Amino acid sequence: MEDSKSKNSNTLVPLLIGALAGLAIGILFAPEKGSVTRTKLVSGAKDIKLKLKEKVERLRNEADRLEKLAEAELDENSQFI
Repeated sequence: MEDSKSKNSNTLVPLLIGALAGLAIGILFAPEKGSVTRTKLVSGAKDIKLKLKEKVERLRNEADRLEKLAEAELDENSQFI
């Protein structure tokens, strides 16, 4: 389970860094008015929030599935103890 957490963390950190870098570059080179840029930023932030919520939900579901699988394995193998 620890390897899974580490792998997910290793995936999420570069994703967030890339998103922040893209955001900063986009703001610096934005040819639009500030109000338009702010609207786009809010929209982008909402999209990122939604994607993160979906990812968290998938991870929770996978953790629940793995927990049930582990419990089943323990129950099955407890007869050998």
